[in-house]
Formats: sequence, C-alpha cells, structure tokens
Amino acid sequence: MSNITAAKNQPRFKKRYEEQIKKNLIEKYGFKNELEVPKLDKIVISMSPGRDAVVDRKAIEQTANDLALISGQKPAITKAKKSNASFKVREGMDMGCKVTLRGERMYEFLDRLVTVALPRVRDFRGINGKSFDGRGNYAMGLKEQIVFAEIQYDKVDKIRGMDIIICTTAANDEQAKELLRGFEMPFRN
Repeated sequence: MSNITAAKNQPRFKKRYEEQIKKNLIEKYGFKNELEVPKLDKIVISMSPGRDAVVDRKAIEQTANDLALISGQKPAITKAKKSNASFKVREGMDMGCKVTLRGERMYEFLDRLVTVALPRVRDFRGINGKSFDGRGNYAMGLKEQIVFAEIQYDKVDKIRGMDIIICTTAANDEQAKELLRGFEMPFRN
C-alpha cells in the first residue's frame, strides 16, 4: 500500500497529531528529538454491573456487549480477587469487564468520545482538568453508557457507568494536558 492511501485511511485524530499537535508541542516545550514528544499510549475502558453481577450472570454479558459496541473490540472479563461475605462475592467470580485500545482504534474512540459522547452528557460543563495521576495519565468517569451513539436506548436493560483512563507518554501532567487539549478535550476552566 502506498503512503498516499495509508494517509487517507488514517483516523482523523491520528492525522491531527502527526500534522499539528506534535509541532505545537515541540514549539512550546522545545523538544530536541521527535521521540521526546508526548503521544497517546493506550486507552483503557472498564465497566461493571456492580451488585447486579452477584445476582444475575446475564448482567455481565450485557455489560460486555455494551462495552464491545462502544469500543469495537471484545472486552476481557475481570474477576474478583478476594471473597467478601458482606457483598456475597466469592473469589474468582465475574465482576466486570475492560478493554485496552491501542493504535487506530484508540484514536477513533477518542474522536467519538470528544466529538459525540461528551457533548451528549446531560448538563455538561467540561471535564475536570485535575484528574491526572502525576505521570501524565488522565482518568475520567461517565455515569451513562447511552451517551455513545452505538448504544440503542431501547435495548438497554440498565444504565451503567464506565471508567476511561487515557495513558500518555508525557513526562508530567502539564505536557499531558497540553497534548489532550490538542485533541480538543473540553477541560473546565
């Protein structure tokens, strides 16, 4: 495949990173080497049916189906690490699911998150700009999976939230925030 057709099939956000964001970061932080420039590493999405997982086995399946529709990838089922009698949880019991996105799927998901899903959140005023971990990774939560266009509201048995962790190669939170601003992440002022 030639470079021209490969560039046309590139996700929109990956193209934006290569053409604009990388240059802006080099200009702002004065990186000498192009490999020093922060970039997206992976996006991890996790969902859990919560207490329903203990009572109903189909809750895990429905959660996994929703996550597969949202991410475009089959999720891994997560299991309980410890037993907890007060919650009726036994060790090894299915408790949730997660998916790790890399490469083109990661850029496509971020594009859909920023341009489609976040604007559909009720009473949306931007996301918290302080949810960085000190190493350039950003974590956020959504209360409803129905903000994604792939989920049909009629077929949803229960509203479930999800955690989204965006991992970057940035050295610190300031550089990671600048990288995500380049992707138009709607941080609150």
